[in-house]
Amino acid sequence: MDNSIHLQTNQLCWQPPGTPARILDDVHLTVKQSHFVGVLGPNGSGKTSLLRCLYRSEKPDLGSITLDGQSLLSYSSQDLAKKLAVVLQEHPADIPLCVDELLRLGRIPHRDFLSRDRRGYSDYEEQINAELDISQLLKRSYENLSGGEKQRVMIARALYQKPELLILDEPTNHLDIAHQLSIMRYLAGLKITVICSLHDLNLAAHFCDEVAIMHQGRLVEQGTPEAVFTPEIIKRVFNVNAISDQHPSTGSQRLSFY
Repeated sequence: MDNSIHLQTNQLCWQPPGTPARILDDVHLTVKQSHFVGVLGPNGSGKTSLLRCLYRSEKPDLGSITLDGQSLLSYSSQDLAKKLAVVLQEHPADIPLCVDELLRLGRIPHRDFLSRDRRGYSDYEEQINAELDISQLLKRSYENLSGGEKQRVMIARALYQKPELLILDEPTNHLDIAHQLSIMRYLAGLKITVICSLHDLNLAAHFCDEVAIMHQGRLVEQGTPEAVFTPEIIKRVFNVNAISDQHPSTGSQRLSFY
């Protein structure tokens, strides 16, 4: 696996206008090329705010973000869309498109201004449709899909962009356990950099190369799940007791809480 740095934040701070305190305070995050990094922490710890700065929805008050060694703010919108794709936690419920039309929007960053969209799907897109279990949804109206179906479609649309970096905010929300596992397995197998916020520590322990722990607006720990998910750190950050052992079937770290 490539260990070169893909994305990095330095002394990142952000305070929304009209709020009494910083939401993000002196955040130093390093994400290596092709790594799968989970961002975890209690509610209100700054996970979503950090991601919003990483995909340029919010502009930090202090500090810097670099992507491939270049300031994130220096990219044009089109150039950034060729490198980075985003899946939000919540999606508009009233997009008046069928799934097929919505997916094709993911191709836009790679099309010339005057070029026409092609019909059909490339092998790459067909594989995405199959892996995310949406092939049977292509002709359905997006508005009529369940929450879990919408989530899978939005992940597919992001991957149609062919990004080098994929950012997802709680991608397992609305998904049943089978789709949680299949999608996390698929994301972990992609040969791109993935950053996603998660609530489930066991999913992160099983699938992530590294985890970054947010607490009260600060990044307090980053490293492999085995190094970070210790009973002491879990108690300090999440205020629960935990036991860590090895899953008998997968061999990955398993956490039990009490």
